[in-house]
Amino acid sequence: MLYAILSTDVENSLEKRLSARPAHLERLQNLQEAGRLVLAGPHPNIDSNDPGEAGFSGSLVVAEFDSLETAQSWADSDPYQTAGVYTQVSVKPFKQVFPN
Repeated sequence: MLYAILSTDVENSLEKRLSARPAHLERLQNLQEAGRLVLAGPHPNIDSNDPGEAGFSGSLVVAEFDSLETAQSWADSDPYQTAGVYTQVSVKPFKQVFPN
């Protein structure tokens, strides 16, 4: 089943994000190579694809996992989570309707 992992950043998270980014991207790459990643990306703090020093307010990952518990465990061990980038992470089942 698909799960949406919605994360909210702490204030001024950009430096923490940058330091943990390589490990974070590696995990997403592993999901993609396994054919389980639907989409992933950050939420810019401003209306721009490149917010610069304005940074990001959070992230969204939609991926396939065996269960809610597995998805939660994956989210809990995200390098952004362990580096203190996120203040809150929510994992919810997700039903993709479009594109089909």
